[in-house]
Amino acid sequence: MDLQLKGKRALVSGSTAGIGYAIAEALAKEGTDVIISGRTQVAVDNAIERIRQATGHIVQGYAGDLTQASAAESLFAVYPQVDILVNNLGIFEPKAFEDIPDMDWTRFFDVNVLSGVRLARQYLGGMKQKNWGRVIFISSESGVQIPSEMIHYGMTKSAQIAVARGLAEAVAGTGITVNSVLPGPTKSRGVEDFVEALAAGKSFEEFEQEFFDKVRPTSLIKRFATPDEVAAMVTYLASPLASATTGAAMRVDGGVIKSAF
Repeated sequence: MDLQLKGKRALVSGSTAGIGYAIAEALAKEGTDVIISGRTQVAVDNAIERIRQATGHIVQGYAGDLTQASAAESLFAVYPQVDILVNNLGIFEPKAFEDIPDMDWTRFFDVNVLSGVRLARQYLGGMKQKNWGRVIFISSESGVQIPSEMIHYGMTKSAQIAVARGLAEAVAGTGITVNSVLPGPTKSRGVEDFVEALAAGKSFEEFEQEFFDKVRPTSLIKRFATPDEVAAMVTYLASPLASATTGAAMRVDGGVIKSAF
């Protein structure tokens, strides 16, 4: 299927590894002019080379900490126009509620929510001028079913869903769509640290079985999804073919959310 993405420019934040990288690679395979972003030049260069080898496409990059307003402004100065903005930058960690200090609540909000809000604010004007654009927030099923082991993370994922819906309302009647994507447990780079923190010496396979038996028992696929499975949904939403889908929270959660709606 031709997703009609050739000639579009996409910025994917936090895209040197994991879900963000998978999204960038999937977009590049569709002929999109992709901008990779990461904290270090080495990580950005490595991701660019991996995409070149995988797709044959040369993508662009930006190295900087997009949780900082100054870095977002610098990025915008270099790349002042994008058609597609994928706000993937995010952090998570398991921590008991009583052990989460104020600074962690603030840090999680700054990284997971405000970084995407800031980029959307910068690029929305150009999208309005073209009367076409895609803004996608990579949220999580944890924004609907708040995990007891990381409530601060769940809070930020709920906030992303709210921002995406509100922004979709704000651009109603235009050619711009705004959606959130809700992955379930996904075997991305960060999951390895998550598993190490909770596995207590178990192998990944042992942990995976126990995790879906006890921690996410509502999963219907009973496994971690792959970043590529999430990227497939995001790539479709970024395309002109998804023009009637906006203001939605699209689930790639493996059925974890126990609702048909």
